[in-house]
Amino acid sequence: MTKNDPAPALKKFNLVVSRVFDAPIGLVWKAWTDPQLVMQWWGPDRFISPSAVLDFREGGKSLVCMRAPAEMGGQDMYSTWTYRKIEPMQRIELIHNLADKDGNKVHPSTMGMPPDFPIDLLMVVKFKDLGEGRTEMTVTEHDWTPGQMSDFAKTGLEQSLAKMARALAGF
Repeated sequence: MTKNDPAPALKKFNLVVSRVFDAPIGLVWKAWTDPQLVMQWWGPDRFISPSAVLDFREGGKSLVCMRAPAEMGGQDMYSTWTYRKIEPMQRIELIHNLADKDGNKVHPSTMGMPPDFPIDLLMVVKFKDLGEGRTEMTVTEHDWTPGQMSDFAKTGLEQSLAKMARALAGF
């Protein structure tokens, strides 16, 4: 590489997290479609979700809020989920964006996020009925840049799904 060559681009990857739930597929599906359930699991450990307004249909847009713990500033952070494809009990394909409280898309940098935080993050959620009241769910977040932000995203997603498992255990 000569000094005039551009720096090589970091290779993007898909972040994939799977979890098996001791819950029937209909209940795991409901965790994505019922605002009261979404509020029980959205966000990593110590974060809460004080609101979730869902428009769960292809072309619909949901607005979910995640609140940081007081020791981390206690601020509310909003995200939208714009649904591209819904196959009941099988697959949800959505675009995740950071947003303001009114659901308007905002650039991650205006929220203090690093440059490697994705805009228009494609998420695909797949559901598999394992029988005997158990369900496997796989969440794929497409086109992450390797680095600290993707590591945080993976940890946060794993923690969120653990919260989902606890919420579903109450049914």
